[in-house]
Amino acid sequence: MTLQHPADRGGVGRGKFERFAESVSAVTSSPAFFVFCLALVSFTVAVHIAGIATEWLLLAGDSMTAVTLLLLALLKNSELRAERAIQRKLDAIAAALLEAQEGEPGKAHENLRDVIRMEEEI
Repeated sequence: MTLQHPADRGGVGRGKFERFAESVSAVTSSPAFFVFCLALVSFTVAVHIAGIATEWLLLAGDSMTAVTLLLLALLKNSELRAERAIQRKLDAIAAALLEAQEGEPGKAHENLRDVIRMEEEI
């Protein structure tokens, strides 16, 4: 386990958590997951309205809390990766523009090509 920023970890490919977070992100953005969340919220409201036993209230509340915390962690991971990727692209564009203004294409142009394809690696 590493505490580095996802974009700073380097390496050829993404780690297990990054791949997992991306696949879960695809699932959680689907209509099926929305229906699941809607059912979970409906279950919680129904349990409260019906005045069912306390155990069911705890189960409903704990389920919603668990789903919320997991989604928060995955959302933050996705946000950090996207933020860092955008910043690296902007830095590469700025460096390439400076090189172009000086009239000598060099390392910044190569770096810009690499950074444009960054989404595949992060």
